[in-house]
Amino acid sequence: MTTITTSTDTLTRDALAVLQPGFVGTTVPDWVLRRIGEGLSSVALFGRNVAEAEQLAALTARLRAERPDVLVAIDEEGGDVTRLEVRTGSSFPGNYALGSVDDTDLTRDVARELGRRLAECGVNFNWAPSADVNSNRDNPVIGVRSFGADPALVARHTAAYVEGLQSAGVAACTKHFPGHGDTAVDSHHAMPRVDVDLDTVHARDLLPFRAAIAAGSKSVMSAHILLPALDPHHPATLSPRILTGLLRGELGFEGLIVTDGIEMQAVASAYGIERGSVLAVAAGADAICVGGGLADEGTVLRLRDALVAAVRNGELPEERLADAAARVRDLADWTHRVRGASGPGAAAQEGTAPGAVKSAPVGLVAARRAVRVSGEVTPLTSAPYVAAFTPVANIAVGNDTPWGVGAELARLLPGTETGSYTAGDDGARAVAAQVVEAAGDRTVVAVVRDVHRHAWMAEALDALLAVRPGTVVVEMGVNEAEPRGAVHIATHGAARVCGEAAAEVITGRTAG
Repeated sequence: MTTITTSTDTLTRDALAVLQPGFVGTTVPDWVLRRIGEGLSSVALFGRNVAEAEQLAALTARLRAERPDVLVAIDEEGGDVTRLEVRTGSSFPGNYALGSVDDTDLTRDVARELGRRLAECGVNFNWAPSADVNSNRDNPVIGVRSFGADPALVARHTAAYVEGLQSAGVAACTKHFPGHGDTAVDSHHAMPRVDVDLDTVHARDLLPFRAAIAAGSKSVMSAHILLPALDPHHPATLSPRILTGLLRGELGFEGLIVTDGIEMQAVASAYGIERGSVLAVAAGADAICVGGGLADEGTVLRLRDALVAAVRNGELPEERLADAAARVRDLADWTHRVRGASGPGAAAQEGTAPGAVKSAPVGLVAARRAVRVSGEVTPLTSAPYVAAFTPVANIAVGNDTPWGVGAELARLLPGTETGSYTAGDDGARAVAAQVVEAAGDRTVVAVVRDVHRHAWMAEALDALLAVRPGTVVVEMGVNEAEPRGAVHIATHGAARVCGEAAAEVITGRTAG
């Protein structure tokens, strides 16, 4: 049994300190402020908490009025996974687009500008970048969130992203350790299993994490995956071998270890969130991410009480909890010092130097460079009909963020209409017939996403091209399928800015 030497108050404060909870609403609930006063050191923001930049800045200012060094975390990858621009789509292309360009200076610049915008809104901790090597082409949850399938490419861009983000005073959180790229299951729904040998893990999956650690990443997020070559019994989030033995010991990481969302089914369905949290901290995790789904005070109290009880009954060493809480506070202190050193508004604005010609935002520059065109484009001069073949979005991306090219084409060619088409019982030819009927004599722009993963989409696209061979095809997912159509435009992601870049190609006009 562990001998308890701290007071209940200190123990409770430590238990609260390791939690990173979310909440509902665009203002801070009273219960969050109360718990900050009792020791809560971090909060997590999601798309539901963001209406616009001024509102977000006011929200974070209210948090800092309660605790100046509070960690304000967000899942802002840019690209498909955006919280700052959840209702409009991101101004930044995601990792897959940046990896396709393969210019580490550009990746660093994009991450720096994204970090600047986060810092301007009072956010100081970003659960990004994804360092996963997308080695499984059918991966349902990573895909365009990865820089690519080449470990060396992923490693150099992960390092550049970490450097750019942290140069803006925002702590990076490199994820999902030890690598979620070779999975066929989404850990939001069930436990993925990666059956590869230890040599493959080191040569492929760990390479980007080594690069991130060398670049000074302040945090690493664990994955809810079972990797028997490292630990046949525990998922990474709950594995002492992986978090303490590998990440701390072998890789020498000294920063904050954060779990992926503890309420995700890969952990919650097998262990429950209370036991899962205790096992994660015991294994070496320093912070528990919770709140993507469970965003209420009761959840925070349940996890707090479970951690306190585990210390009291000897299941969780008191020193381990105290060490975890200290690491959270150390990171909070770093962000507070960096913020104080730079001062509000110190970060440079893009294209605002006196007398300078205003340049395109770096996100649009990157999206333009990521576009790949097959075939000869004849710019459209009249409004087309956009047929968006829409797969089910994974939870990380969500259904709230618009994607495609319809809105961007409508700005350049007023009168553009968009229809959405999904897998149904009528078959591919019926889908194609519906598109042709809706389009009339207008040019069809068919927008697809990860077409190699969706048989219905590939069949419907082929059926459409058979009757309308002049259709322009825009692929906004991972480009594993062969280009289809007389004109094929690959954007390497579905962010709004990727749609802008594609619309520019289709019309021969500049979007902005």
